[in-house]
Amino acid sequence: MGEPHVRSPNWPPRQPGPGPGEPGLRAGAAAEPAHRAELGGYGGDPGQDAVILSVHDIRVVQEAITLARADGEPGGPAPNGAPGGGAPGDEAPGGGAPGGGAPGDEAPGDEAPGDEAPPGIAGRGAEPRLGARGPGGPPSRASSASSTPSWGTVLATTVRLWWQRRVRSRAAGPRWRVMSVLLLAAVLLAAAALAVTLTQGHGGSSAPGPGQPGSRGSAALRAAAAARTAAAGWLARQLAPDAIVACDPQMCAAAQQAGIPAGRLLVLRAPTAGPVGSDVLVATAAVRQEFGARLGRVYAPDVLASFGTGSARVAIRVVAPDGAAAYTASLRSDLAARVSASRQLLRNPQLHATAAARRMLAAGQVDARLLTVFAALATQHSVRLLGFAPAPAGASPGLPLRSADIAPAGPGTRAQPNSIQSLASFLQAQLAPYRPASVTEFRLPGGSPALHVDYAAPSPLGLLGKS
Repeated sequence: MGEPHVRSPNWPPRQPGPGPGEPGLRAGAAAEPAHRAELGGYGGDPGQDAVILSVHDIRVVQEAITLARADGEPGGPAPNGAPGGGAPGDEAPGGGAPGGGAPGDEAPGDEAPGDEAPPGIAGRGAEPRLGARGPGGPPSRASSASSTPSWGTVLATTVRLWWQRRVRSRAAGPRWRVMSVLLLAAVLLAAAALAVTLTQGHGGSSAPGPGQPGSRGSAALRAAAAARTAAAGWLARQLAPDAIVACDPQMCAAAQQAGIPAGRLLVLRAPTAGPVGSDVLVATAAVRQEFGARLGRVYAPDVLASFGTGSARVAIRVVAPDGAAAYTASLRSDLAARVSASRQLLRNPQLHATAAARRMLAAGQVDARLLTVFAALATQHSVRLLGFAPAPAGASPGLPLRSADIAPAGPGTRAQPNSIQSLASFLQAQLAPYRPASVTEFRLPGGSPALHVDYAAPSPLGLLGKS
């Protein structure tokens, strides 16, 4: 059989009709009617129906058919009626298959079952393999989609073909046997990694278990959210009703949810010029990262309260409108004025303070608003000063104490009764900034009534010098 004629795709189109010397590439005129009726897709012009194959295409077809014959049962009949199936490399000289004829050069109608060209490659007289062909109907595309091999089948076929083509041909040398085993192990490891990746991507559970890195990340997120919620609750209870809060978007959302109006929230967005115009700054991890060392050295030197630990820590800080240096000087001057006012208050006979309360007053640790109101209250009532509430967790040392517990000392007189109601009425009648944020009645361990007086944060500085 003559060599097939290969035609470059750049050549001009051929005229219809079979060309001389091209029996392997064009269907013969005698086989045209039957073939055209069988395929149902070709026209009546043999020249237009011809399939032009390149040298590379022919080699691919030859190799595919050779491998298909090698996969047959030993000793069984070879395709096209050739006696005996040969292993790879048993082809006749010139590239022909045993039994005569190059692969793909059989005459129309000589195909044996199972001797079709691979799907997608149409040889001479071969039917397009788009799917199972029903009786009297065109090929089905649905069956082609359903017959797509799985990843495991593709990997197994790849390993088998590689073994046949590489290992069997070089099995004579011990060095090649060792290298083949190593290469095969590498292929199997790659296949296992691919299978694990596909399993995780399609069916694996993404929920981390206890002790896994994902669970630690979820715990950190929950801790940060809990700290923001606690800080927002503290702001809603303790902050002055006209104070402006500077915070990042997440913290501002939590504060608004806790009851702080949006008009009192200054949202910090990067890049920002700082918390200018605010009274307190809520320092979350995002704010600390944005301001760095300027947070405490420039904008907000002292901490009113702190919640959480580590990166989840949320600190409520006092904003210094004129800078940290000016704030520190004002705080020092206010402390001296509080010490002086406390010494005068301790000499008032109408005020009966416990030993612990006297020590705090003498040290100037009490808010100036409490000192001023106690001095006015002791002019009309006899008051027991039970003590002061400690500073919130994480607060900076030296900040004034804003909460105190008091009770009436004695019944008083008919014209001037000394009772819980009279003390509460006096406190609630004060004007800002001396009116307490809250006055709450409670019972002492012995059952007698008392009042808890609480002033809002932050404490104003320089108030005693103005009075």
